[in-house]
Amino acid sequence: MQAKSRLGRYVAKVFEGETVRAFVPPPLPPVPPVRFERLQLLLEQANQAVGRLDGLASLLPDLSLLLYTYVRKEAVLSSQIEGTQSSLSDLLLFENEEIPGAPIEDAQDVSNYVAAMNHGLERLRAGFPLSLRLIREIHEILLAQGRGSGKQPGEFRRSQNWIGGSRPGNAAFVPPPPEFVPECLGQFELFLHETESGLPLLIKAGLIHVQFETIHPFLDGNGRLGRLLITFLLCARGALREPILYLSLYFKSNRSAYYELLDRVRTRGDWEAWLDFFLIGVRDTADQAAGAARRIVALFEQDQKKIEGLGRPSASVLRVFQHMQRNPIVAIPTTAKKIGISAPTVTKSLMHMIDLGILHEVTGRERHRLFVYEQYLAILNEGTEPIR
Repeated sequence: MQAKSRLGRYVAKVFEGETVRAFVPPPLPPVPPVRFERLQLLLEQANQAVGRLDGLASLLPDLSLLLYTYVRKEAVLSSQIEGTQSSLSDLLLFENEEIPGAPIEDAQDVSNYVAAMNHGLERLRAGFPLSLRLIREIHEILLAQGRGSGKQPGEFRRSQNWIGGSRPGNAAFVPPPPEFVPECLGQFELFLHETESGLPLLIKAGLIHVQFETIHPFLDGNGRLGRLLITFLLCARGALREPILYLSLYFKSNRSAYYELLDRVRTRGDWEAWLDFFLIGVRDTADQAAGAARRIVALFEQDQKKIEGLGRPSASVLRVFQHMQRNPIVAIPTTAKKIGISAPTVTKSLMHMIDLGILHEVTGRERHRLFVYEQYLAILNEGTEPIR
């Protein structure tokens, strides 16, 4: 009986001649409240892992370098969950005006994600509240170009959507009908802003993610935006000073359990099972991110020492090396243009780094050569293999 009070309701709707059952979720927080007894240890572990990661970020010599590439890794992973085949290397090639190995549309989708994420973070840093208005702004950028540009960017849906299947009648899940979306979103925003419930922040982040995915308020981009909301909430509430925790790799690696647990919340009101899964993801992802950050910093320091041992050429080589910390795949003309030194100087610098074992040339061509900082890219690429 208690579980039933956590459940939403189904609304019968006729869609293209078929009667379908669309789900309308109850407002947050769950009633009866989430039972914390079984979650307490995991919650403590997850909070400690987030705290360690945030503390590490403040000690890094140049956090902006890590953020630049880490944000792109998240964009690739979150977009892969939605079906793109773009890799991190494809995105970096696309941003450097080179031809990626994946379809251009895939790379464009991931590039949009980077722009949307950066816009949201800039707005939060400027003091703008995490709100429906900001969510719409982020969505407008997410779908600004490419395949989603015809799916009402920045506008909450005014028609029925569905998840899985070819139509609502055979879908795996049918979200609220469009006339229910404003009310659902109004309740969602109230919960987003409330501070009286005393819910731990990570618990609130887990609840918000599921509720957003259940409302599915846009025609496209709901999954990517729902995953972004987790990080945005942690930044907005001060748990993270910088956006360095993203759960897309965890959700991608455990996607069957992820979808099953979302469904269990909707069909059984089982928030505890979902939150158990979510907190494990936060804990493990924060620990992995901290480990990757340490390895990247150690690699940069090791390779910088190699370059400093070159003597006179080291000044120009270090400039190119610093550029490659943001761009692990480079071509000579674009590098020369971006850092303002001549193409012959860039070429010599790249050759020095090849001789030192830092870089590799990967095309084998005389012209239009590409140079890769392989050890760095290998750390960033962990887990970003496209889903087949």
